[in-house]
Amino acid sequence: MIRSRLAVIRVLRRPGNSRRGLMLAGGWAWPCALGRGGVRVGKREGDGATPRATLRAVRLFYRDDHGLRPATRLPVTRIAGQGWCDDAGDRNYNRLVPLPYRASHEVMRRADGLYDIVVELDWNRQPAMRGRGSAIFLHVARPGLAPTEGCIALPADRLRRLVARLGPGTRFVLS
Repeated sequence: MIRSRLAVIRVLRRPGNSRRGLMLAGGWAWPCALGRGGVRVGKREGDGATPRATLRAVRLFYRDDHGLRPATRLPVTRIAGQGWCDDAGDRNYNRLVPLPYRASHEVMRRADGLYDIVVELDWNRQPAMRGRGSAIFLHVARPGLAPTEGCIALPADRLRRLVARLGPGTRFVLS
């Protein structure tokens, strides 16, 4: 059952630890992981920072071999042989690409489970500006909420609960 859609989710930096946040969503207050570079206004490719911005949920990706399709109102894409281009000089920068792919990219079908459930956020999309950063996702957290490469991450059980309340246009306000 999909409950009512969340319109706005706030992500606040934790005082004293810029790599951790507190996600406030529909009565929930959950610790979350943020980028190893903290939260920044001037996000750049490779800086490990989570952008200080308002981002919209675009679509959900999931691994069908690692669990059932998550309940959500977002468009859903099954992860198979895709990557995400992070080469600022490539014409497909900050886009989903088929594998194999010649330019630098991140593999979506990861062995570590971090991308078993992934929500694409609309950072640097239309048009993608070279070097401004790519692949800002909401995804499964590492143990102990270790920092991400710039994404937002939650434990898998909480992420699954949250995506059930996301819809196109749900906004994530990162401050």
